[in-house]
Amino acid sequence: MQIVFNMAIADIQIKRAYRPASGKDGWRILVDRLWPRGIDKKEAALNDWCKQAAPSSELRKWFNHQEDKWPEFKKKYKQELKSNPEALEPLIAAIRQYPLVTLVYAARDDAHNNAVVLKELLLSTLKK
Repeated sequence: MQIVFNMAIADIQIKRAYRPASGKDGWRILVDRLWPRGIDKKEAALNDWCKQAAPSSELRKWFNHQEDKWPEFKKKYKQELKSNPEALEPLIAAIRQYPLVTLVYAARDDAHNNAVVLKELLLSTLKK
């Protein structure tokens, strides 16, 4: 399945689940397969949970947030998403509908996590 995009690009930002929700977050989507530990659903203030866009359990466990594996993780994760374009559909729908979308993740590392890869992939795909 090929997805065709013909829209203005929404502002896409990423934010750690453990940071307080804000009115400046727009539409908040959790992009992890697992619920963040110790976070109450009300406190999370999420509008959606897109588990299907998260890395597979196998890939997540292999990566284990080891920075030296980051380049290979990005490559493998993008391959997973490209082989399953339906996984991105809820994110694309949110981007079409809301001017600001925040991809919420639980990882401690702000620079090396799946939300970084998702944002990069969404922006590059939408610019085509």
